[in-house]
Amino acid sequence: MTQENPADVAHPRKRKDLRLTKWILGIALVFLTVTFIMVVPMMVESADRDAIIKIPKSATFQTVADSLTKYLGKSYADKVIRLNRLHNADFSQRHGAYLIPKGMNAFMAARRLHRGAQNPVRITINGFRSMPLMASRIAAKTDFTAGELESVLTDSATLAGFGLSPDQALALFLDDTYEIYWTTTPAELVEKIGAHYRNVWTPTRRRKAADLGLTPAEAAIIASIVDEESNKEEEKGTIGRLYVNRLQRGMKLQADPTVRFALNDFTIRRVTSAHLHADSPYNTYLHAGLPPAPIRTTSVKTIDAVLDSKPSDYIYMCAKEDFSGFHNFASNYRDHVANALRYQHELDKRGIK
Repeated sequence: MTQENPADVAHPRKRKDLRLTKWILGIALVFLTVTFIMVVPMMVESADRDAIIKIPKSATFQTVADSLTKYLGKSYADKVIRLNRLHNADFSQRHGAYLIPKGMNAFMAARRLHRGAQNPVRITINGFRSMPLMASRIAAKTDFTAGELESVLTDSATLAGFGLSPDQALALFLDDTYEIYWTTTPAELVEKIGAHYRNVWTPTRRRKAADLGLTPAEAAIIASIVDEESNKEEEKGTIGRLYVNRLQRGMKLQADPTVRFALNDFTIRRVTSAHLHADSPYNTYLHAGLPPAPIRTTSVKTIDAVLDSKPSDYIYMCAKEDFSGFHNFASNYRDHVANALRYQHELDKRGIK
């Protein structure tokens, strides 16, 4: 009997293993090639500018693709969408605003949108003279409308929680920069702004206001007039104390900014007798006491200038005749008339009506 050589038996098995190895390597090569062809463009192509991609509620792939195409081009958008399809992303659950910074590749952009990593937006409150104007500016950076925000701010119960009336809502919005999300609701915004308001009105500040015979809302009203009177930080406390003095003496404030506010004309440079009859509760030439609400948003700095103002006997003020932006102050009418005549002379000389 002839015996099989073990080497002859092993040889076909080696050839079979070799074919299997080549087959596996071939598949791996094809996979790597396909991966290279698909992935490398995703890694190489980058955003050519900063873009905020806003994804509305119940968004579809097409909604997001359209937004990406609008800001970053179709090629970039196609790659981002293709990757998110592979991840089976659900954009209907990704309501928000997402920053795609310049230089971010499509792979990282797809990851950001897929994970729902929203970027906060900044809103800056700075001297808004009316609620409609402020609401429209804020709404431009959020997913709610100006009307929806105003609706919350006219709710008595909401404002009462801050010791304010709906008319005094501007007092709540202290000049500052706030970070929120595009998806923030009006109620959430008011609560965030309100939290800052509560933090500002500490027991110490409330006591200082009370010592002047003022509530926080009333202090904000005076501060708003002060801000309209002057942009010179060093005299804001003096102006604030002057108005407190007039209140305490039962005198009308006779503040020119309240007349401009009543007429809704902030271009008036020279308030004349023709303006003083404006029929409005904000006209402090006609009505005694404070106007019903702030005439603009104000800052913590101005509020502190009023609360920390040094006692004085000033009850009159007039812009300086050198047009420096500063004021002459007087404690009696005679000195005030002299100051006013010098200023009026310069107005006439310069042809300012």
